[in-house]
Amino acid sequence: MSDQKDRAIGVFDSGIGGLTVTRALMERLPFENIIYFGDTARVPYGIKSVETINHYALQIAEFLLKKDVKLLIVACNTMAAVACQAIRNLSSVPVLEVIGAGAANAVAASRTKSIGVIGTPATIDSNAYASAIHLLDPDARVISQACPLFVPHVEEGWLDHESTRLVALEYLKPVMAEHIDTLVLGCTHYPLIKGLLSDIVGPAVSLIDSAEAMARIAADLIQRDNMANTGGPPPDYLFYVSDVPYRFQAIGERFLGRTLARVETVRL
Repeated sequence: MSDQKDRAIGVFDSGIGGLTVTRALMERLPFENIIYFGDTARVPYGIKSVETINHYALQIAEFLLKKDVKLLIVACNTMAAVACQAIRNLSSVPVLEVIGAGAANAVAASRTKSIGVIGTPATIDSNAYASAIHLLDPDARVISQACPLFVPHVEEGWLDHESTRLVALEYLKPVMAEHIDTLVLGCTHYPLIKGLLSDIVGPAVSLIDSAEAMARIAADLIQRDNMANTGGPPPDYLFYVSDVPYRFQAIGERFLGRTLARVETVRL
């Protein structure tokens, strides 16, 4: 069992966005080793076909499973919406995903049952968030909006750029017209522009970021299954990307709040 406790948590995303989940895991589970994969060569996923997303997601899951991880966390909302069942069918270890966590937080936060969801086109078209929210509260009203330009803006590092603000104003106009009181950030890239989005929607709208909920669910699972790495040497953090590691490192360090000392490029 000690070997299992020492094994890393595997986290993967289409790019940099899953670092929001990784940061929350580091804070809640400070002794756990983490291996992160960001598919920076093929981002964005949200405008790709279901078949392509499934293919890419299974490639990454196989890569992390070969690293002998004890848990897989699908930090990419698009992959969670489209490919989660295929990943679970492949995986020999537990698989957690961000959509259920975000939906639960949204239902708990909403006072009026009017919930907005923003995400990539693939996530929105899958209807995964609306389905998850309606399972928890059939009376909830869900207003969904695809925001395909957010991911490239975040990947470019334009976190408070005027271009990003203008795009956000256009995307959020029809959502805000529905008088929502809660907005789900349905892509792990979006918390990087959380301040900008908060300025636009105002203090009356709660922004839901599923990263903290995801970390809490992961911690509960690890404790329940007696997999916790409770001490010993400092945790080992290893970050893999499929392209441009210097760019990933520069943006990632600013967002993660710590040094990304080990970033390696791999070709799947």
